[in-house]
Amino acid sequence: MHSFAWWPTLIVVAVATVTDLRSRRIPNWLVLPFLPLGIVVSAWFHGWHGVVQSLEGAGLGILIYGIFYWKFGMGAGDVKLSAAIGAWIGPSQLLIAIVLTALAGGVVILVWAACRAVLQLLHRERREELAFGRLLESKMPYAPAIAIGTLMSFFAR
Repeated sequence: MHSFAWWPTLIVVAVATVTDLRSRRIPNWLVLPFLPLGIVVSAWFHGWHGVVQSLEGAGLGILIYGIFYWKFGMGAGDVKLSAAIGAWIGPSQLLIAIVLTALAGGVVILVWAACRAVLQLLHRERREELAFGRLLESKMPYAPAIAIGTLMSFFAR
């Protein structure tokens, strides 16, 4: 199942990354059909065991990223995307993807902050506004980190 999940997951995370970078949103038309399709495909390949694995993966994605949504302001699109990915790859691979996503997210946030700093320097804004916290006030797209972590998880197994 996991080898079959590679191409649909690659396509979805690529589209999610592009739309998140452009508009800071991950569209429902992308992730909402992807989630039940993952359950159906898992059922097709693995029967009831596949359904259980898909539901556990989706639930884990909602649980972990839902906490970040609730407590730290993560976008709801990121939560839905991780739940849909979990439905395709199951809970064990999703755990690996979440750890790798966190690592990729750290790199992404440093690049994001550096780009913001360069833009502020180019616009010659006041020096005290270059504080790290101020650099991150705008919404940062997290779909690229989710995409990197998820795709790397296919090679970690």
